[in-house]
Amino acid sequence: MDLGLKGKVAIVTASSRGIGRATAEILAAEGARITICARAAAAVASAAEQIRGRTGAEVLALEADLTRVEDIERVVARTVEAYGTVNILVNNAGGPPAGTFDTLGDSEWQAGFELTMLSVIRMTRAVLPHMRRAGGGAIVNLQSTSVKAPIDNLMLSNAIRTGVIGLAKSLSLELAKDGIRVNNVLPGTIVTDRLRDMLALQSTRSGKSVEEIVRLREAAIPLGRLGEPEDLGNMIAFLASDRARYVTGVTVQVDGGLVRSLM
Repeated sequence: MDLGLKGKVAIVTASSRGIGRATAEILAAEGARITICARAAAAVASAAEQIRGRTGAEVLALEADLTRVEDIERVVARTVEAYGTVNILVNNAGGPPAGTFDTLGDSEWQAGFELTMLSVIRMTRAVLPHMRRAGGGAIVNLQSTSVKAPIDNLMLSNAIRTGVIGLAKSLSLELAKDGIRVNNVLPGTIVTDRLRDMLALQSTRSGKSVEEIVRLREAAIPLGRLGEPEDLGNMIAFLASDRARYVTGVTVQVDGGLVRSLM
């Protein structure tokens, strides 16, 4: 299926590795021109070189901290300077740290809000003038299944990410008249560097092998396996594409059936 992404301009944040990196490469393979960014300059430059080599696409690599408004504005400005517009925004950022309510102070709440909510607000605000001039666009927010079913010890994610879903639904209504669609994607248990670190820590604490822990996790997933970053990237590419032109304001789980909620 041709997704109609050839020549489109896409910004994918936090994209030097993991789900962001996979999404950027899938969009590039579909013919989009890409901007990727991350805090580590060397990592994002390496990712860009590999994506160019595999897809032949134009890839702009920028160092950026998504908690800094000036970095966000620079990413959008450099993208427009290089490509002329922005058609697609994929809002992705590392998750806020773990913790229960009693272990989190104001500084952790503030930092979690800056990273998880304000980065989405600021990136969206920065791209909207360009999408409006282009006659439309697509915004996809990468969040977490914690918005459907709270996850133990992830108080910040459970609370703040739910606010992003409310923001996205409101934006989908406000921006429909401009031809701009806003959707959310929720990853389940996806094999990323962060998951590998969590599995190693859980193994150390429990005395179980990583392999045993993975088997237990897979047993709880109806499709019987952990997800790959490409599973998320494919869904994001579809929602960003012309093939999803009548889809806005939705929140889609990509979790192998793990979350059992009806909605």
